Amino acid sequence: MTRSEIESPPLPTTPAPRTSARVTVTRFAPSPTGRLHLGHAYSAILAHDFARARDGKFLLRIEDIDGTRSRPEHIETIRDDLAWLGLAWDSAVIHQSQRLPAYAAALDQLRGMGLLYRCYCTRAEIAAASLSAPHGAEPLYPGTCRGRSDEPDRLYCWRLDMAAAVARAGALTWQDHGRAIPADPLATGDVVLARKDAPASYHLAVTIDDAWQSVTDVVRGRDLFAATHVHRLLQALLGLPTPHYHHHYLLTGPDGVRLAKRHNAPTLAALREAGVEGRKIAAELRAGRLPNHPAST
Repeated sequence: MTRSEIESPPLPTTPAPRTSARVTVTRFAPSPTGRLHLGHAYSAILAHDFARARDGKFLLRIEDIDGTRSRPEHIETIRDDLAWLGLAWDSAVIHQSQRLPAYAAALDQLRGMGLLYRCYCTRAEIAAASLSAPHGAEPLYPGTCRGRSDEPDRLYCWRLDMAAAVARAGALTWQDHGRAIPADPLATGDVVLARKDAPASYHLAVTIDDAWQSVTDVVRGRDLFAATHVHRLLQALLGLPTPHYHHHYLLTGPDGVRLAKRHNAPTLAALREAGVEGRKIAAELRAGRLPNHPAST
């Protein structure tokens, strides 16, 4: 990897003035399904610095809701990586695996509104019924099980009846870098809120936990921008506050491909093991430069 400029400001833009003197709270919420890379470091630094610049709090949350892929050893590595970068978090670290009753209560609330239904479809069945989806895009669920009778002894997930939910919530917006963004959750289709192999989806868990931890500003990558349409809807349905959002650009290598686990992006652990100084890495990322070190080539 060669040095390149990061196409993103070192810090998110200043949020719009608030109506109350709340303490700014940000969070970094990685999943322990692999080791962190420079893209994770950049997002964590932005969230950390945003809070520190406003005398606020920076929280660490471990999103280990996926019991089949989460690994305890990665949790310890996450802590070590952040400390190596010079980042300190406030309060105890929250693990989503300890928050299952809260997600169950939210699902009960949505079921009570008549907004959830059981879905028995497999991934292959959904893909086959969504041949019109653009190449490379996640196929939208075609609503096969909406209105379907219950089938005992079959595995199922819980889906949100998006049309009914949007009709109930009405028009919604959120603030992103101080700009009002109209929410369009219908574009996501009937999303899963509880999987067959997990008690809650990312959409549900992150919405519940951001509210529970009083997060005022969500600083995260633009790869999660589309998910915010769903999160804003869930906030409205469940009567939860809406934080300000700051979706930042993603780090890419010289080839233009974004840094990601599946693209074998260099890990922070590898840089640490190579003797690279973490605070220098953090300084380069803050300056808008992609670090170039032997362990990252």
